[in-house]
Order: sequence, then C-alpha cells, then structure tokens
Amino acid sequence: MAGWSGPKLGAMGLALLSTIALGACRQSEDGKYFEVSGRLFEFNYRLARATYVVTLNPMRPMEDGQVAVVTFENPAGGAPFVVDQPIWPKMQHVTLTSPALTCVVKDRPYAVSIRIQDATGKLLQTLQTTLISDEDQSVLPDRPLVLGSVYELNPELADHPDGRLPGEPKPNCPKA
Repeated sequence: MAGWSGPKLGAMGLALLSTIALGACRQSEDGKYFEVSGRLFEFNYRLARATYVVTLNPMRPMEDGQVAVVTFENPAGGAPFVVDQPIWPKMQHVTLTSPALTCVVKDRPYAVSIRIQDATGKLLQTLQTTLISDEDQSVLPDRPLVLGSVYELNPELADHPDGRLPGEPKPNCPKA
C-alpha cells in the first residue's frame, strides 16, 4: 500500500461504507413495498408439471407478518388459483409459485394479481403482471418420469422413457 496515507485511506473507507449503507437501505420514496423482478413459466420435465413463478424484490425493509395473496389465472379455465404466501423478512427476495397447471398455451398472456398485506390484513400494495409462455404444455410428458425423493424411475413408464403413453387422455383445454 505504498503511496497511501492514513487519512486518505480512512476517508475513502468511510465514503465506501456510506455508499454501501445507502445502497442497502433501498427505501422506496413512492410508497412501494415490492417490485416484480422476475416472472416465468417453469416446465419441470422430470415431474411433468408446469407452474407460474413470480419473484418480488423488496423496495423497503420487510416486516414480520406480511403476506402476499396471489391470484393466478387458471389456464384450464374456471376459478383462478389463490395462494397466500408468507413473506419472510430476512429473505433477499420473495418467490411466489402457483399450484401445478394444465392447458398452458404458447404466446398467450396469463394474468397474475398480487396483494401485499400486513399482519392485520391491511392492504399495503397491489401489483399486476402477466406471464407469457414460449412453449405449450404439450412439451411435458404424460406422467412424471421419476418418483420419490431419490428420483426412482416411474414404473408406469416402463418401455416409455419419453413419458408418453399411447392412448393417454389429454386434458380438456379451452380453445385459445
């Protein structure tokens, strides 16, 4: 560290710490609690399952007892899926996942509504987003390829390693 004097190093260190502290605060000036930072369809080929996944980034410190009430459009039609997801204050982001889906269609927008509530149920923020898949659900096998915690091969798929069963009934999906 030749050429650095004590006072210069101390002032630079203090400036660096101040910058880090300000960046860690992330206090939103406009009253927002969260912003949508990611959204995707997850097609899990091994488990023959599709889900919505939405990620939220906090814009201010999270508090104990906050809940995200998420309404996911049902691609198969009918009532939407509603999920209450606790928000854990020590997490860097919040991941919201739907139940398993059927009838996902490529290039069709699907609506997701998120209500952030405090521990008493008071509404803090509402977020709206859409998800569009770049694949149809037809890419998934008819049945999970593996079962259990050690991923044993599904015995129902003996002689069908691609997961496709001849004559397997397909879900009755609405026309896109």
